[in-house]
Amino acid sequence: MPLIPAESLPHFENMIYLPMVLTVLERDREIVEKGPFKLKRPYVAMIDQAVKEAQRELKDTKLYLRQKNMKIIRGNRDDTFTEYVFFYGGYEEHRRYLNVRLRNRVEELLGVYLVKMKQVN
Repeated sequence: MPLIPAESLPHFENMIYLPMVLTVLERDREIVEKGPFKLKRPYVAMIDQAVKEAQRELKDTKLYLRQKNMKIIRGNRDDTFTEYVFFYGGYEEHRRYLNVRLRNRVEELLGVYLVKMKQVN
C-alpha cells in the first residue's frame, strides 16, 4: 500500500518536472534570441508566457508541499534511472524514474505549455 495519498502524487511529480520544463524553456529562449530567426519577438513572447505559467504552477506546488509538510529530494542517478525520495507524514518513499520517461514527460509538458500560450494569444 503506498504511503503517499493519490492526490499528493501529482504535486510531487510537479516538483520533478516543472524545474526541468523551465530549464528547457530558458535555454530555448536563448537559442531563439541568438538564432537566425527573422522575427524573434513572437517566439520569445510565447516562450516567456509559457515560463510565467510554469513558474506560477511551480509556486502553487511549493505552497501545497509546504502546507502539507511534504518534501522531495533527488537521490541517485545513473544512465538509466533517477531516484527521488518523497517525504510525507513522517514517512519516506523512494521512487525510481526512467530517464527516458522523464525526458518524454518534459517534452509532453512543453507541448502543453506552448499550446496553452498559443491559445491565449
